[in-house]
Amino acid sequence: MNPKVDFFFETAKQRQKEFEKLRTIALDTGLEEELKWGCPCYTYHGKNIFLIHGFKEYCALLFFKGALLNDTHNILILQSENVQAARQIRFTNLKEIADLEKVLKTYMYQALEVEKAGLKVILKETKQFEMPEEFQHTLDHNSELKSAFEALTPGRQRAYLLHFSSPKQSKTREARIEKCIPQILAGKGLND
Repeated sequence: MNPKVDFFFETAKQRQKEFEKLRTIALDTGLEEELKWGCPCYTYHGKNIFLIHGFKEYCALLFFKGALLNDTHNILILQSENVQAARQIRFTNLKEIADLEKVLKTYMYQALEVEKAGLKVILKETKQFEMPEEFQHTLDHNSELKSAFEALTPGRQRAYLLHFSSPKQSKTREARIEKCIPQILAGKGLND
């Protein structure tokens, strides 16, 4: 138990019992308990294995390399089409967690073995993400912006491409691009 993580469990406004049960199961693995992104995160030699987090409708275990787990019970969820490596197991009540306790431990240990083996999720390259034509047009007419965008890390490039391509209307895509140009020119990511 890491006392720095206690506040997460003590201040939870909902699903406190569910969080406590998940913590008990997680601590049985012998992994280090840390606080990351405001959530209890369980690590092995500094590598993130899984975390506990909550949402309005559910709480969840998130496995950072969940795509590599053998999902024998078909309980891992891909949060969105853009998530490549992580997978969640979601819960809406304490009974669901209690019923799956042995299975959850199996998945936790499996995730640990994936990390120990050094396995990596093969991520899509940036060029495989959709380039909105409005952004391509802007890059074609602004060489400084194009150079700045290409100098960004692949993760930052992907974040911008996803942000720019998600609106349905061209006008909204253009507005997003315009708003982000100064950030890109400054070498910053979408959320920096």
